[in-house]
Amino acid sequence: MAGLAESGSNPDVELLYDINGLAKDAPGWFDRVMAYVGEYGLLLALVLLGVWCWWSVRRRGADDAASSVAALVWAPLAAGVAVLVNVPIRGFVERPRPFNDHHGLEVLVTGKTDYSFVSDHATIAMALGVGLFVANRKFGLIGIGLALLEGFCRVYMGVHYPTDVVGGFALGTAVALLLSPLAMALLTPVMRAIERSPRGGWLIRARGASRADGQGAVIPGARKETAGAEERDLAA
Repeated sequence: MAGLAESGSNPDVELLYDINGLAKDAPGWFDRVMAYVGEYGLLLALVLLGVWCWWSVRRRGADDAASSVAALVWAPLAAGVAVLVNVPIRGFVERPRPFNDHHGLEVLVTGKTDYSFVSDHATIAMALGVGLFVANRKFGLIGIGLALLEGFCRVYMGVHYPTDVVGGFALGTAVALLLSPLAMALLTPVMRAIERSPRGGWLIRARGASRADGQGAVIPGARKETAGAEERDLAA
C-alpha cells in the first residue's frame, strides 16, 4: 500500500493507514454512518446512557442514591474539565491533523482546522465513561466500551492518529479519577440537600422509593423491636 510506504517505520502512522484503509474498502453508506457515529452518535449515546443510569439510580432509591447521582453529575463536569486541560496541551504540541502531512487518507469529515493531539472526542468520551464507572460499574463498563469505539472511529475517519486517541483516553481517565474524590466531597452534600428538598427530592430518589433516613423508611430491626414490645405488653 502506498500509504504504508510513505509512513516509513513509524508504527503510529502505519496503524493510521491500516485502520483508515478500512474506510476505502467499505461501501459509501457505511462510511457516512461511521462519520456520523464518530462525530456525534457515540457522544450522544454516552449522554443517554448517563440519563438511563440516573433514572435507574433514582428508581432504585438505595441509601447511596445521593452519592451515585453526585458521581453522575461529575461525569460531564469531568469531561468539561478535561477539554479545558487539553487546550494548552494542543497549543504546546501543535501537531497537525494527519491528512495535512500524509497523502492517501480517506477523510470522512471535512473542516477540521485545529490541531490533532489530544483528541477532544476521545477525551470527552473516556471522561464520561470513567465518570459513569464511578457511579455504577455496569453502566460504566458500557460507557468505557463506547469510548473505545469512539477512539477507533476517529482514526477510521482519518482525522486523528492512534496516539491522539490514546492521549485522549489517558487525559479523560486521569481527570475523571484523580479529581473524583474532591468532586464527590463537594457534590455529595449538595445532592443530599436536594434529596431532602420537598421540590427537588425527585431528582435523587423517585417518589415512593424506600428511604433509610427515618422519613417513611423501613428501618432494619424496627419491626422486631415492635414485636418484642407487643409481647411484653401481653405478658404484663
